[in-house]
Amino acid sequence: MTLPERQLANAIRALAMDAVQAANSGHPGMPMGMADVATVLYSDYLKFDATDPHWADRDRFVLSAGHGSMLAYATLHLAGYARPTLEDIRNFRQLHSPCAGHPENFELAGVETTTGPLGQGLATSVGMAIAERHLNALYGDDLVDHRTWVIAGDGCLMEGINHEAIGLAGHLGLGRLTVLWDDNKITIDGSTDLSTSEDIPARYAATGWHVESCDGHDPADIRRAIDAALADPRPSLIACRTIIGFGAPNKQGTSATHGAPLGADEIAAARKELGWTAEPFVIPADIASAWAAFGEKGKKLHSEWNDRLASNEKKKEFEDRLSGKVVPGDAFKAYLDGLVAEPPKVATRKASENTLGALTADIASLIGGSADLTGSNNTKTSSTKPLTKDDYSGRYIYYGIREFGMAAAMNGMALHGGVVPYGGTFLVFADYCRAAIRLSALQQQRVVYVMTHDSIGLGEDGPTHQPIEHLQSLRAMPNLLVLRPADAVETAECWALALAQESRPSLLALTRQNLPPLRHDVTENLCLKGGYRLRDATAARKVVLVATGSEVSLAMEVADKLEAAGQGADVVSMVSTELFDEQPAAYQADILPDDALIVSIEAGTTFGWERYTGRHGLRFGIDSFGASAPIEDLFKHFGLTADAITPQILARLGA
Repeated sequence: MTLPERQLANAIRALAMDAVQAANSGHPGMPMGMADVATVLYSDYLKFDATDPHWADRDRFVLSAGHGSMLAYATLHLAGYARPTLEDIRNFRQLHSPCAGHPENFELAGVETTTGPLGQGLATSVGMAIAERHLNALYGDDLVDHRTWVIAGDGCLMEGINHEAIGLAGHLGLGRLTVLWDDNKITIDGSTDLSTSEDIPARYAATGWHVESCDGHDPADIRRAIDAALADPRPSLIACRTIIGFGAPNKQGTSATHGAPLGADEIAAARKELGWTAEPFVIPADIASAWAAFGEKGKKLHSEWNDRLASNEKKKEFEDRLSGKVVPGDAFKAYLDGLVAEPPKVATRKASENTLGALTADIASLIGGSADLTGSNNTKTSSTKPLTKDDYSGRYIYYGIREFGMAAAMNGMALHGGVVPYGGTFLVFADYCRAAIRLSALQQQRVVYVMTHDSIGLGEDGPTHQPIEHLQSLRAMPNLLVLRPADAVETAECWALALAQESRPSLLALTRQNLPPLRHDVTENLCLKGGYRLRDATAARKVVLVATGSEVSLAMEVADKLEAAGQGADVVSMVSTELFDEQPAAYQADILPDDALIVSIEAGTTFGWERYTGRHGLRFGIDSFGASAPIEDLFKHFGLTADAITPQILARLGA
């Protein structure tokens, strides 16, 4: 006997009600409203193998409306994944439970991406869809033939990043992407009428999407809409008209079900309304068996795929791509040797381009891009032809003026696997990307942010474009590797370090202005230490000058003047405070000894440098917004010259 689909969906509703009630916090309304849609998706469309959540050709399912996390936990459990167990779900939102308040990709296999900040899940899915099409273009349908599914709420579609993401997806014709919109017309504040009156389907259609609508509680109508989406070559939005909190007779359709437990009385009434007689956290055997059957279908598809992989001539190459191992090769080594033979005086953004020329030749999985600043970020190389809807094999994405969308898409590409994404913008616009950079770090993804024009050194564009607080605020972010190289050699070393980070993102802060060569030896990657002694004092050491990026050459000038005055000065290039802090205490003490005056020099805020200089050290930087003027005038105006800095150090030394 075939069970009514409503009963199968009610299993999701029951688990959501019970888990939120037990935790005394959470969001039962969305899982209850979208339970029918999720049941249809898992039963007939989603390609997965619960016994191998990391199968390369699985469909990606993204719960962008991450507050409805119990929908993900319930479906993963019911479909046969090893976790979450019922015990995990009983401990929903509790310490050490993998069932966190919002889905975390590092907590549960089967959760494709961390969601919670609304809109980012949808934007991340665009990157997943890009990665799928790119790999399909290289390896064909036999190895890469899957889809990306998204459940998004009203809030996701309101967020600004939604506009950026769907514009990019429509432009690239990502027809393997389907968004199931939980069109329940409720937000935390109440009815969506309070805050919006836009025609959302029209907006999606205007960006090149196929649009459908359906009754989100009618399985036949849901299937009709999904089938229409699958038949259309464009990305699809399906407006699933649902009732939030479906089944809770006194609260459904209201914001009361959005973000709070239903309460014992309402849960009892809902059980009666739904005909659900099982005890809390109990799934009847016939319903459990029916759900388990959904998970069995993917095993056969996976087995057939394994057979195709085994006989495919590109098997090793494909597996190497998926392994995520990237190693700079002969082109990179030759480039490093050339830097020693002919040391260039170049901006580090140009040094980055030159490095990338070698790396993209060596590493086929590198996919680059820029948020409409290709010529300024210097992110495109001869190896990176454009990725377009007519040629997904390309390795360079013109993201347009979509910094946030770019960053989220890069997260999706990294999470999908098989590609290593990097993308550029100005450092000051890290603010536009920050929420996605944070998720790169939280999800431990290798994404490389190439951020140029990293100081007042960009000159006449003025304070709106001159980053002041950005470096330090980014350094404050956990698990983000911030790298600010001082010359071409350090830039190459920083790229090698960024690509070696398999569990954290990196951000390269690069100059617009030309910098002199400072390093002439590439036998060892000294940037690996984070901070290293670039120059030893000649006279008895009294001062250690700690500088980053473009200010390292300034520190060398200051050291010359101090030595001329009989005051020995080391120069330390602090490429990455994160890497330096990871070094043994003895190494740190050797580089920054207690018996010397520690002086920091960086063309940004001095905030935070006291952790290295101590309270009695000196900190030279900029603690105001910048100004519009030629570079030389700006550095003089803000006191960042050897003539301005040296007397202050000598005064502190009493010399």
